Amino acid sequence: MSSIGKYINIKKKKETLKLIKNLKLLLRLDKKNIFNSLVNRAIQTLNNNGKIVFFGNGGSASDAQHLATELTVRYKKNRKALAAISLVTDTSALTAIGNDFTFEHIFSRQIEAICSQDDLAIGITTSGNSKNILKAVKQCHKQTIPVFIFSGNNGGKVKLITKNIIPFPKTSTSQVQVMQIFFGQLFCEILEEKLT
Repeated sequence: MSSIGKYINIKKKKETLKLIKNLKLLLRLDKKNIFNSLVNRAIQTLNNNGKIVFFGNGGSASDAQHLATELTVRYKKNRKALAAISLVTDTSALTAIGNDFTFEHIFSRQIEAICSQDDLAIGITTSGNSKNILKAVKQCHKQTIPVFIFSGNNGGKVKLITKNIIPFPKTSTSQVQVMQIFFGQLFCEILEEKLT
């Protein structure tokens, strides 16, 4: 094996061990059972004909889109569709809001337009500091829409304005994204099992 191959294998092993350590830490950090509360709220929302609304920036936007699709289409088995949308997929809304207002409003404006108290909002952020995430959370509170946040950076600034945080430890952005999609997929799997 070349020295580059050995370096990659050693580096991957170290990253994998760090990821496992961070996942264990996350499970310990969730002392308030926020993840369990999220699952229960999602089941209640869907049973009451509400929808789950995901949002996030960059890689988190991709995760938001991915998780909404897992619910509306299928995760592991063919079953009834579960009501979920992502606020990152309507390019006309995103660009109009960004242009006519500011980029900070791209999620809060859509929440104002299409969400109700019967819905559940889930934000995904690696930093917990994005202004548009903070505004979205505040809009959810204004409309009394339940909101949960998957946040890196141990919650960042968003933990100061909402209590339903699933905090991911300070680590590299890529590792936070891996942990977030892991818990997002687990969330989808549990919903699929409980609701179908």
